[in-house]
Amino acid sequence: MTPEQVLQAVPQQAPFRFIDAIVELDSEHIVGRYTFKHDEFFYRGHFPGDPVTPGVILTEAMAQTSVVALGLYLCAQTLAGDELSKWTTLFTECQMEFQLPVLPGETVTIVGEKLFFRRMKLKSRAQLFLADGRLAAEGTLAGIGVQRGK
Repeated sequence: MTPEQVLQAVPQQAPFRFIDAIVELDSEHIVGRYTFKHDEFFYRGHFPGDPVTPGVILTEAMAQTSVVALGLYLCAQTLAGDELSKWTTLFTECQMEFQLPVLPGETVTIVGEKLFFRRMKLKSRAQLFLADGRLAAEGTLAGIGVQRGK
């Protein structure tokens, strides 16, 4: 799968998709980008007047890139034909650390590195960088591929 095909296969959609582009992708790592728009739904009530991107949203963005998108790419290498469309990824665990706030309008780069992938379970190390290169968040995230409707 190409990065564009992986992005198209990610099931999360606006307003809850936090990947604008996949700029690097192979069987060991992924790099994605997202710009947090000033009018995102969660800013209205999260520190009104001085909004900050909630940590749960940063975690979701990191999971969408380093677990869902990378997982789709890895699963596509093991599943035949259109079998991938019969599977979805469930988020199973994370351990996160947040160092810096992410403000409205910020473009972030998310780097995910595969720690292991077997039996449709993926565990990744993820880092989220601000546009100026500073590390804003990092952690480990995991998910598992399950067949839809099972």
